[in-house]
Amino acid sequence: MNIRPYQNADWPRLCAIHDLARMDELREAGLQDAFIPLEIAAEKEGLFDYDILVAERNGTVLGFVAFSEDELAWLYVDPGSYRSGVGKLLTKATLLERPNGLSIEVLSGNEAALAFYKSVGFVESGISNGRMPGNEKFHVTVHCLTYAGST
Repeated sequence: MNIRPYQNADWPRLCAIHDLARMDELREAGLQDAFIPLEIAAEKEGLFDYDILVAERNGTVLGFVAFSEDELAWLYVDPGSYRSGVGKLLTKATLLERPNGLSIEVLSGNEAALAFYKSVGFVESGISNGRMPGNEKFHVTVHCLTYAGST
């Protein structure tokens, strides 16, 4: 598996991966009606304001992660590659890029994601309520997690 920076040619795969995996994420949280395809969400939620890495195997992108100086904001894996280590490799690559720590928010009800982030060293720091970024008509509850990093 190769982890590398995003390239414009990756866009169709990112859309396909996001749209399938995002629907799984929203279904777990009971928020299917809040779905917005990546073609719209990327602009509304500022995807390209983040650093983006992709995981590829044999030339096929299987997942992506987007992060800032202090936040892991997007992590999506092709559903056909769930539980195969793609998410873990992307997360570890991100943590190497940001050794001073990161935060992430996980939708309440998405127990698989919550367990995943805890398994790679994130610690729950609280619960917050608010509006869904990019689709503010939906109220959400999120688990706030932090990764302390090497500091």
